Amino acid sequence: MRVLVRVTIAAICCVTASDLRAAEPLDWMIELTVGGRTLEGAPVAWNSRDVVLMARDGRIWQFPPDEAKDYHKTSDGFRGYSPSELRSMLLRELGDGFDVSGTGHYLVAHPRGQRDAWSDRFEDLYRRFVHYFSVRGFSLSEPPFLLIGVVCRNREEFVRYAARNDLSAPAGLVGFYSNQTNRIVLYDVGAGRTGASGWEQNAATVIHEATHQMAFNTGIHNRLAPPPTWVAEGLATMFEGIAGDRASADGPRQGRVNRARLQAFREAVAPNHRPDLLADLVASDRLFQAAPGAAYAEAWALTFYLSETQPVRYAEYLARTAARPPLHRDTAAERTADFTAVFGDNWRMLEARLLRFLDELK
Repeated sequence: MRVLVRVTIAAICCVTASDLRAAEPLDWMIELTVGGRTLEGAPVAWNSRDVVLMARDGRIWQFPPDEAKDYHKTSDGFRGYSPSELRSMLLRELGDGFDVSGTGHYLVAHPRGQRDAWSDRFEDLYRRFVHYFSVRGFSLSEPPFLLIGVVCRNREEFVRYAARNDLSAPAGLVGFYSNQTNRIVLYDVGAGRTGASGWEQNAATVIHEATHQMAFNTGIHNRLAPPPTWVAEGLATMFEGIAGDRASADGPRQGRVNRARLQAFREAVAPNHRPDLLADLVASDRLFQAAPGAAYAEAWALTFYLSETQPVRYAEYLARTAARPPLHRDTAAERTADFTAVFGDNWRMLEARLLRFLDELK
């Protein structure tokens, strides 16, 4: 097996830098050392400049092939860590003051004694997510490893955690999903209050970031080639409304409306809406950089409209955005072509129908 892996690594070095090749998904595992760190996982893409390895805990590692040492094959198929292995790893990493609770798809590290406040809610979100997309004909894949959530006890701990993982935590940020580590990380805004008022302060962050994590691990999005920002953020803001207590995946539409995003759209976007705003949102991320509030509202509005009125086409469009080769960065032309191939290029008509749809929401 060592000869096989050595030949594979050598072959990687012969590939041109522009020709990133993808392996069959998670079909074998190797163990190797990079920069003094031992890694085990499945090679999922490579060229002469980079190897992309999916580790057994779901983390993505990217490194030059000539930095890999002591490599050997460990398995003919991918195998995520067991719950007990992951639990031990998280407790060693986080130290005193934490418990780790498991559910069907999640392992959640949280402040000691707060199991009921966190792990069951993550699993409930997963069930709602799967149900919503299943009844609309989406084919979801099962994550090949447990999904991990980390709940820090306060903002100071949250900022330190982000820094240790080379991530920033600007003022106002309550939590995030990291595509690289495949973890949700947040802090307990409710400061241990497990009742309804305490949970409400955490709920929006958990729902939004968990939606990113679930979408990237069930095949709706591609972790190695993420979709346009409006697609990812539109889906996450849409699910903020769908995951509400009164929402139903197959009940009346009004129960799935994200009231906060609808209000933001009506106040900040609708008065000056124009057809080329939709075209620009599809083609680029400029609006997210120039006016984030308006961008999130517009992304929610377009996503909710497409999912509610054209679910089959919306599923086809998501499949297109998830089919890019590893590490591919879409051009504006590619983004536009994907969208217009499914929904057409009459931006004025799309705008008219979108605005009429939103006007009818209560």
